Amino acid sequence: MTGAREGAERCEWAKHSPYDRYFDFIAPDADRYAILLECINTLKLDSAAIDIEGNRHIFIFPPGQKSLRSAGGVFPFNKLSPYLLSAHYDRVPGSPGANDNSIAVFHLLNTAAILAKRGIDKWIIVFTDKEELAAGESLEKLGSFSMGKKLKSWGLEKAKIYNFDACGCGGAFIFSTTTDLIVKTGGGTDSVRPNLRKVSKNIASLRDYALETAQRLRLDRVLLAPTPFSDDVGFLRAGLAAQTVTMLPVNEAGQYESLLRSRPDFGNIIISGEINAPAERRNLPETWRSLNNAQDTPSRLTPQYFEMVVKFMVELVQQL
Repeated sequence: MTGAREGAERCEWAKHSPYDRYFDFIAPDADRYAILLECINTLKLDSAAIDIEGNRHIFIFPPGQKSLRSAGGVFPFNKLSPYLLSAHYDRVPGSPGANDNSIAVFHLLNTAAILAKRGIDKWIIVFTDKEELAAGESLEKLGSFSMGKKLKSWGLEKAKIYNFDACGCGGAFIFSTTTDLIVKTGGGTDSVRPNLRKVSKNIASLRDYALETAQRLRLDRVLLAPTPFSDDVGFLRAGLAAQTVTMLPVNEAGQYESLLRSRPDFGNIIISGEINAPAERRNLPETWRSLNNAQDTPSRLTPQYFEMVVKFMVELVQQL
């Protein structure tokens, strides 16, 4: 029996669909793309796998929506403003990717099944490829950058994009403010400068709605803070607003909030890349320091909060 399967048998949450494939997904030799498609088929969800500039993205649509029409046809929700919930499914070589970003992928699979069962429409769930960049690669290599450009060509420039990253550890919601800082400082975002005012306004609207959603669910552990780069930066460079949501243990969120009060420049250190220096990296919450390496294992997950995360995802969409 593999170590992954042994781990699954110790986890009650991994016995239930769709999480029953989670430990296969994080196995060292896993074909994550194939496993994800198998999960989608098992759940009988409407989906389409779309290659965009060499990156393989997977789209899930509400029942009754045609995934893709014939060549030259209109993409679902053209010129409308559906909720688009995203999570990247790739991982850094050598890392199990337990938190970054496997668990958010399975939370969104669960969310898609719930939304489909409830007959809720005007949503798209996307599993993105190429969020993890190799050393020296530019942000234009992010899969979300080329996807963002394609979304605009499909008439989805009004989509309300919420990106979920590392949502498996802790009970405190962190709504990222990284893209705000990039817009404010310029941050090398030549691609979006013509639309900075509009993009900034849309980011604020997405965040306000996320906060309203948290309030409806009576979530009292919410922090607005800069976070490490994610797909929201790729969308931004394509001229689209996106709100990243991540999770931290409550004690780490509190410590990070205290750090930000004493170091108001810390967000700029993140977006400048200086955060990779050992002296600065140790100031990051421990959960984030464990990502993208061998320490990102299932032992760090906190299943007691999984249902809360999924409820938040569902609530974002069902309160139309």
